[in-house]
Amino acid sequence: MTQEIDIQTRIAQTISLLRKKLGVKDKTLIASVRRAKRRLPRKVYKQAMVLARAEQMAEHPKLQLLLDMPKLEKASVDVQDHLKTINLADRRWGWFLSFLGSLALGVIALAALAVVVLRWRGFI
Repeated sequence: MTQEIDIQTRIAQTISLLRKKLGVKDKTLIASVRRAKRRLPRKVYKQAMVLARAEQMAEHPKLQLLLDMPKLEKASVDVQDHLKTINLADRRWGWFLSFLGSLALGVIALAALAVVVLRWRGFI
């Protein structure tokens, strides 16, 4: 009984961390992990899918006995450790700098095109 509550609380904690750190707003772990697939490293994604596949079995008392608890415990620890290390401020700052870089590249390309056209037309 305590293992069932333990694995279910770990699944709930993982869903909560996915919501907080990656902005995934699904109710089940399997749907949340599928939405966050591209933002998770491959190893962490595989561990999260191991945990997600066990979510439905953990709810059923007889099927819960078939679960490999040490494997699920390790998967839960790996996924939660990775999610806890995500720095939201750093991600936002990185997105902002990427946006500014794209904007600067566009302005430079437009300026270069304008110089080429002016040179071609003989104004420079």
